[in-house]
Amino acid sequence: MARILIERRTPLPAGEAWRRLTSWEHHARHVPFTTVTVTTPPPTRVGTRFTARTGVGRAAFDDPMEVVRWEPPARDRPGRCRLEKRGSTVLGWAELEVTGRGAGSLVVWREEVRVRGLPRLLEPPTAWAGRLLFGRVLAGLLAESRTGP
Repeated sequence: MARILIERRTPLPAGEAWRRLTSWEHHARHVPFTTVTVTTPPPTRVGTRFTARTGVGRAAFDDPMEVVRWEPPARDRPGRCRLEKRGSTVLGWAELEVTGRGAGSLVVWREEVRVRGLPRLLEPPTAWAGRLLFGRVLAGLLAESRTGP
C-alpha cells in the first residue's frame, strides 16, 4: 500500500480546523473532476458514509468511505477521525488528527491507499501523487474563508 503522511500548522483553533477538515462535501472543491456525496444523515459520527466520485463519464470511479472512529477535539485531547475505504477500486484507510497548539493547531493526515489491479511497483509514485493531492486538499480546506457548514 502507498503510505501518505502530511502535517500542516494552521493559525485556526482546533475546533475550526476540525470542522473544515471533516466537511466532507468541501473536499471536492480541491480535487478536479470530483464530487462528494454524504449518504447518511448529519451529524457526522461513527457509521457516517460518503462517496467521492472522480472522473468524467465512463472514466469515473467511486471511492466509498465510512467513518469508523469519531472523536472531535476537546480542550485536553486531539480530535481523531478514521475512515475506512469500502469500495472495489480504492482500498485502505485515512486518519485525520487535529491538535490544538497555542492559538492555532497542528493537522495530520495519514493514509494508506491501494488501487486494485495496480502493481506494487507503482506504489511509490502513487504515494507521491497522494501527498501532492491530499496536501492540496488540506491546504485548500484550511484556507477556506467560509464560516458555514
